Amino acid sequence: MSTVSSFSQEITLLPADNQRLSNFCGQLDTHLRQIEQRLHVEIANRSNHFRVSGVDAAVKAACAVMQKLFELSEKEEITPEQVHLSLQDSSIDQLLIEAEAPPQNLPPVAIKTKRGVIKGRGQNQQDYLRKILTHDINFGVGPAGTGKTYLAVACAVEALQNETVRRIILVRPAVEAGEKLGFLPGDMAQKVDPYLRPLYDALYDMLGFERVEKLLEKNVIEVAPLAFMRGRTLNDSFIILDEAQNTTTEQIKMFLTRVGFGSTAVITGDVTQIDLPSEKMSGLKHVIKVLKDVEGISFTFFGVRDVVRHPLVQRIVAAYDHYEQQHPQA
Repeated sequence: MSTVSSFSQEITLLPADNQRLSNFCGQLDTHLRQIEQRLHVEIANRSNHFRVSGVDAAVKAACAVMQKLFELSEKEEITPEQVHLSLQDSSIDQLLIEAEAPPQNLPPVAIKTKRGVIKGRGQNQQDYLRKILTHDINFGVGPAGTGKTYLAVACAVEALQNETVRRIILVRPAVEAGEKLGFLPGDMAQKVDPYLRPLYDALYDMLGFERVEKLLEKNVIEVAPLAFMRGRTLNDSFIILDEAQNTTTEQIKMFLTRVGFGSTAVITGDVTQIDLPSEKMSGLKHVIKVLKDVEGISFTFFGVRDVVRHPLVQRIVAAYDHYEQQHPQA
């Protein structure tokens, strides 16, 4: 086992503005402690002079994050969330991966919606967006908080606004109701509404409540339980199948064969959160094996380091992964 040598780097943040430094460091230097804890480095400072010590790659990552955050401090208040997201973009594991891989020099992908520009955070989200823009069928697989559904909705909204598709179709298996939705009150949208709430939230965020409601009335945005997709052919549509880990092998095959000309499909799911009866195999798990080498279909696999929610979410996901590896039968 190789030993890791300690490395130090000094960084001076200019201009030496006390107000900006206070914003940058956080109350009682909480932002600096957050960087230390995430990257396993030590940060010492006097005024605007900082000394960062630790493993070479971690020190470089910390200095990059500090420089970025200090630039942001001129125009906005630095929050723990902002520090977390900056760490995600410049995390040590990402730097180590990039050091081993040849540089791609690809421009960042930006999705434009009426409510603003949405960019992928980190290499994996950027790759996911590129694949959605260049493939007809796409899979985004990974834990909660990795942005796989939100980014798919962003791509759908942009496609609708650019008139590259005529409608958005949101699909989700209603596993908890056993696909038997008749006893629920209301029309089809209202019956399946509880299961599609994360998709609605993303749409409201990008288009606004009133616009989404009008598009739902005109059927430009359509919601449907997976069981109701049988027999349809979907042309000129952007189709999102969310929570695909709760499809059966027959259901996901049926869904994939609905995709028509001029359409894009994104299938998202988390294979660690399957709600199907134990005797049924997850369609998402099965389809990854079946279609892994099919040309024109893209797969993006998200991990713990891609989580962009509260830092605790990342640690929860990591803890569950570790526990399941140690106790595979639990």
